Amino acid sequence: MEGATDINTVLTNSLSADATLRNAAEQQLTQAAETNFSQYLLTLVQELANENAQGHIRAAAGIALKNAFSAREFARQAELQAKWLQQTDQDTKTRVKQLALETLSSNNAQAGQATAQVIASIAGIELPRNQWPDLMNVLVRNVSEGTQHQKQASLTAIGFICESPDQELRASLVSHSNAILTAVVQGARKEETSTEVRLAAITALGDSLEFVGNNFKHEGERNYIMQVICEATQADDSHIQQGAFGCLNRIMALYYENMRFYMEKALFGLTILGMKSSDEDVAKLAVEFWSTVCEEEIGIEDDNAQVESSEQMRPFYNFSRVATNEVVPVLLNLLTKQDEDAADDEYNISRAAYQCLQLYAQAVGAAIIPPVIQFVEANLRNEDWHARDAAVSAFGAIMDGPDEKVLDPIVKSGMQPLISMMEDPSLHVRDSTAYALGRITEACSEAIDPAQHLDPLIRSLFAGLMSNPKMAASCCWALMNLAERFAGDPTAAENPLTPHFNQSVTNLLQVTGTLDGEAVVRTAAYEVLNVFVQSSASESLAAVASLSGVIIQRLEETLPMQSQVVSVEDRITLEDMQTSLCTVLQAIIQRLDKEIAPQGDRIMQVLLQLLSTVGAKSSVPEGAFATISALANAMEDDFVKYMEAFAPFLYNALGNQEEPSLCSMAIGLVSDITRSMGERSQPFCDNFMNYLLNNLRSTTLANQFKPAILQCFGDIAGAIGGHFETYLSVVAQVLQQAATVTASAEGSYELFDYVISLREGIMDAWGGIIGAMKNSGKTQALQQFVPSIFQLLNTIATDANRSEALMRASMGVIGDLADAYPNGELVEAFRQEWVTALIKETRTNREFQSRTIETARWAREQVKRQIGGAQNVMLQT
Repeated sequence: MEGATDINTVLTNSLSADATLRNAAEQQLTQAAETNFSQYLLTLVQELANENAQGHIRAAAGIALKNAFSAREFARQAELQAKWLQQTDQDTKTRVKQLALETLSSNNAQAGQATAQVIASIAGIELPRNQWPDLMNVLVRNVSEGTQHQKQASLTAIGFICESPDQELRASLVSHSNAILTAVVQGARKEETSTEVRLAAITALGDSLEFVGNNFKHEGERNYIMQVICEATQADDSHIQQGAFGCLNRIMALYYENMRFYMEKALFGLTILGMKSSDEDVAKLAVEFWSTVCEEEIGIEDDNAQVESSEQMRPFYNFSRVATNEVVPVLLNLLTKQDEDAADDEYNISRAAYQCLQLYAQAVGAAIIPPVIQFVEANLRNEDWHARDAAVSAFGAIMDGPDEKVLDPIVKSGMQPLISMMEDPSLHVRDSTAYALGRITEACSEAIDPAQHLDPLIRSLFAGLMSNPKMAASCCWALMNLAERFAGDPTAAENPLTPHFNQSVTNLLQVTGTLDGEAVVRTAAYEVLNVFVQSSASESLAAVASLSGVIIQRLEETLPMQSQVVSVEDRITLEDMQTSLCTVLQAIIQRLDKEIAPQGDRIMQVLLQLLSTVGAKSSVPEGAFATISALANAMEDDFVKYMEAFAPFLYNALGNQEEPSLCSMAIGLVSDITRSMGERSQPFCDNFMNYLLNNLRSTTLANQFKPAILQCFGDIAGAIGGHFETYLSVVAQVLQQAATVTASAEGSYELFDYVISLREGIMDAWGGIIGAMKNSGKTQALQQFVPSIFQLLNTIATDANRSEALMRASMGVIGDLADAYPNGELVEAFRQEWVTALIKETRTNREFQSRTIETARWAREQVKRQIGGAQNVMLQT
């Protein structure tokens, strides 16, 4: 890569649309970097700084140079940073930085943009290490004294530096906040004549707001920053306006407590004006400002509800409530700006307004109702579909926020007109109506009168589901909400769904029965079928039993399809269908419970065939395993007849550390199977234990797997009783080692949660083991490990970081130990004050569930007996 011609050719080819040329050029660049890194950097920076070179070649040099310092992958990034820090001589570093800074003044915009990226990449390495101390001062000077191009490129560099996600760099930028702010505010002022410079400045200001907290504390500085941004919302250029509203959004999220004065004096009016802008991007950002206000106020109210004293309360100014009568009508008007041709996931002004209206309802509660209901009544019968659609959408948007008791009469009176809108001539209106019904059935389901509303509602939702794929997702969501709402007691003979159950199943089987329909619709309809089965009353169990035959048959029919798959899309569609069928079958098994036994052989046969034919990295085995888990729970020890055929698949999944979710499912399945089969699972336990212990030692699997594995040990012990003695010493050692894991005060939330779940797993394991040893008369083998159990219990007693599940498991272990040694062998351990205190604390905690409190009471009785038993023994002797 020597000589100008060569480097120009390579850089040009690195941007080529021809993959062969591009790959060859990238290989040459990589090879040059590995051969002589310093020379490689100098060659590139000289080409970047070369005013005689073409813009695209200079840009390519800049990109290659940036890529020499930074990468998306964390490990690669660290490797490149080390190369700059440790393998690049000081002269080269100085020369690269010097030429990069000089290139900021280039008249070529491509070179300036590329240089800004290079400078930001080097800054990401050096600023956190207190290197390149004069960088920010140079960039500030460029903005105040430089040419237009130099100002723009320098501000762009500041923006790139500030937008970096690197936490060390972000922390280091706080000390440069004065310099950053001086540059960006100077460039963003209305006095700046260059639109490009002002836009670069306002963009950089948005990226830097997080680091200027100290400046925001000073009223004078804050006033000036806010003045510059407010003036920018009125700029002639819409991109500058967008940048300014983006800044206001971030400021509201970061500095809400400082915003009262500015809301009253300027922001209130400016943002409402912005929402009415003819430029949709400006209007969206102005709408998002009020979304941010609502999100902040919802969060503050939640926080303030949890504090113990008024001194800890955050300032709360009720901006959203004060502005309701001005902002909400604008949002409602913007709802009518739908684009008929917009894609479902396109974020336009009407979608932005809808999201803001939802947040507004959560922030202000019942105050949202009058303006919205007035709008709905005025527009529900409008000739223009835009107005009807907006009315329906607005009604659905406010279902989450106001108190249900307030919404109840409004929903009751609105249900019939809304259901009739499911027959509107406009597909857009019908789709929005289905979504609004989904919102109502989720948030205000108590207002739905089964006698009056349920029949027309279910009919209209199925009509929508079967008429148009666009509406399917919303109709399915609403149907699932209805099924869950009216499920009632599973032992009841009937529930409000019972009269509709058979026809609903028929409709869902029709929707899911064709392969030429849309896969997304089929998957959603299977989800509805799943929930309907779960929600069925006992009178519908015969229908559920006959449904099992249909679902098993459909699953059988998918097997030959696997050999007919020709594309990735076909495979995804087939696997989605197989997973959906497994999920429905799982629900049927759980609902029928032991009554599924006659179908057991056929179910296992199809699932084993499925497992033996699906390819690697498929999601189907997880669905199959979940179904097998349900079958094992239903059939209990009769499940043993399938184990010989199924065990190899289970072992493979347990050992498959490359697919963690499947491995996790397999660990849970071992627990389910051993609990179900009891002692009959013993012949398989050697293999189970080997795989589980191997997974526990694995560096591939995340720590989150460990609690489930420990709990699994307890389940195996509970199943095989005294046979567990074979594994006792190894498992006890593992549990003792796990008990040493702690979280320091400055640890992360994730670490605290992990320690709690790990201790839950340890206690569940000991609970199963103690029971197994006690029931088989082998408590002598356990006694040497008892001190370490008490040691962990003591740690739990003195650690405020704990959960209800952990306390319940701990109470279980205390009670089990006392029960296992009835002759007072552990009396001294149980006489320790902290044991009594821990039991009392759990027993008297009013926030705990009754089963936790009952476990604590039982533990107290066992401890009393232990201590009393010891005294009786002493009296007798």
